[in-house]
Amino acid sequence: MVNSIKHLGIVENINGSRLKVRIVQSSACSSCSVKGHCSASETKEKIIDVYNKNGVPCQIGERVMIVGTTSMGMKAVFLAFVLPFVVLLLALIFSLKLTGGDEILSALISLATLVPYYLIIYMCRQKISRSFMFTLESIYN
Repeated sequence: MVNSIKHLGIVENINGSRLKVRIVQSSACSSCSVKGHCSASETKEKIIDVYNKNGVPCQIGERVMIVGTTSMGMKAVFLAFVLPFVVLLLALIFSLKLTGGDEILSALISLATLVPYYLIIYMCRQKISRSFMFTLESIYN
């Protein structure tokens, strides 16, 4: 994969070709040499669902490389930030026209439009999650 996102992780659970892998997600500045003096650095552990389509042999507790495409990242940014911003902006413009320019009411209406948006995203989470599948790769490649 040319356009890929790779993370080292540790296998937590194996269920056939589906695995749960624990990765450490760190902010961009967490590797900085002065991070101990700065409150901006942050790391979190996350459990990622991974599909072992290549049949890479692994065991629980073993270190593995998980791979995703950059297009997955772009799609996530689009769904989480770009599309809600467009919905918010369109709702604000539309509600300003409907309310005769009442800015406070228009702002509340436009913010309220995000509730159904995120409810729809939540209800479609299973379908959406199928397009965000990471694969397993040997770390010895």
